[in-house]
Amino acid sequence: CPNGRLDKKKFIEVYKQFYPHGKADNFCKLAFDTFDSNDDGTIDFDEFLLAISATSHGNLDDRLAVAFDMYDISDDGFIDQKELAKMITAMYDLVGETNRKGENDPKKRSIDIITRLDVGGDKKLNKQEFIAGCKNDPVIRRLLAPNA
Repeated sequence: CPNGRLDKKKFIEVYKQFYPHGKADNFCKLAFDTFDSNDDGTIDFDEFLLAISATSHGNLDDRLAVAFDMYDISDDGFIDQKELAKMITAMYDLVGETNRKGENDPKKRSIDIITRLDVGGDKKLNKQEFIAGCKNDPVIRRLLAPNA
C-alpha cells in the first residue's frame, strides 16, 4: 500500500493468503468495516495499528470487545441471532468448514449461544453479556473469539 491506505479489495486479497483453503470474503468485509473506524472506505496506518493491537496484544476484555464490535453488524449495541448466524457462517467459510448440519448449523448454533449468554432475556446480547459469557465459557470463546 504505497499510499498508506488499504482499501477493502486489497484487504481481502491480503487476508485470503492466510486462509488458502477457505473463503475469506464475507469475514473480511465484516472485519474491514469494523477496522475502518472513520468509514472512509480505507484502513489507514493508524486504524491498522489499532486493529492489530486490539486483536492480538490487548487484554482479554479488549479483544472480546473488538470481537463484539465486529459481530454487531447493525452497530446498534447488540448482537441478535441473525447477526451471530451471519458471523458464524462467515467464520465457517473462512476456515473451510463444510459441515453445517445439526449442532453445526449456524442458525441453531447462534440461537444456542444467545440463549446461554443472554442474561437480560431480550434474545440479544449486549457487550457486557458477550464479554462475560465468552470469559466464562471457553467453548464459546474459542468459537466466537479464537484469538482471545
